Amino acid sequence: MALKYVVKKTVFGFDKTKTTKYVARPLPAGTVNYSALCDQVTKLGIVVPRSVVRMVIDSLVEVLEYNLANHMSVKLGDFGTLRLRFSCKSQDSEEAVNAETLRHRKIIFTPGASFKNMFRDVSIRKFEISKNNETGLGSGSSGSHPGNEGISLE
Repeated sequence: MALKYVVKKTVFGFDKTKTTKYVARPLPAGTVNYSALCDQVTKLGIVVPRSVVRMVIDSLVEVLEYNLANHMSVKLGDFGTLRLRFSCKSQDSEEAVNAETLRHRKIIFTPGASFKNMFRDVSIRKFEISKNNETGLGSGSSGSHPGNEGISLE
């Protein structure tokens, strides 16, 4: 398996000269929706009906919400860890720091060992987008997408 990237033209806001730069960005291949995700897990050869997969994922989301709302980091084995984070505008006094000074509330995902190893070991190559291709797929595309017909894990 190779991760693909595209080259994008950009202007950085922090650059006072507003010079055009070119950067590599991951190939945007789309989104797998919840229903397709459940279908993919069901088709992996595990004898678990789709309804059970949905029930487990729904329950996992509820438990994640509960634990994160109670200030707990949640470790999901080799998958990774979820934790809450927010930033705050700095204030001149301790008394001035309050809930209104909080901003950028986020849930941070830190990948576990298997994800980190996958990215370390995977090759990376440039993806060329054809100018006359209406689908947006150019050379380097296999044409098959997991979730449409079946699972393709390389």
